Amino acid sequence: MTGVPDTETALQAEGARLARRLAQILHASLDEQVRIQLIGHSLASNLIGAFVPTVEHVSRRAGRPLHTQLEVDAFGQIALHVVAADGATRTRLGGADLLDRLLFTSGRLHPVVAEHLQRALGGSEHQATRALVDCLRSKPVLNAMQRQLTVLLSD
Repeated sequence: MTGVPDTETALQAEGARLARRLAQILHASLDEQVRIQLIGHSLASNLIGAFVPTVEHVSRRAGRPLHTQLEVDAFGQIALHVVAADGATRTRLGGADLLDRLLFTSGRLHPVVAEHLQRALGGSEHQATRALVDCLRSKPVLNAMQRQLTVLLSD
């Protein structure tokens, strides 16, 4: 055993880091800390998990196929390794960096994202799930994902 976490463990750790950051930003009571943990894990898993096949699909459709895989970097954190069809590494993007680019603007949680996540803290599990889905489908998140894809395809 090398002490290096597997990708699933690293992805869960990224969700926990995001949850700690969100706990400092969102207005949450102590009772809502468990839900913040679930939100952090859900956002990390869904956004990072969706980005991998999206890069491959969009790049293939654009005629510039890229292969993306999740890996654990030297610091034990989740990273996306993007490789061109010829095998050359295009980029390595840290999971924390990707989440920051998708959810935050100039270091602050995007207001629309914050609104959805604040809604996810209150109400029933169904309402929380609906608010998370709304967050993932929100225009700021989708626009940010499009910007990241454009950057990858323009290199």
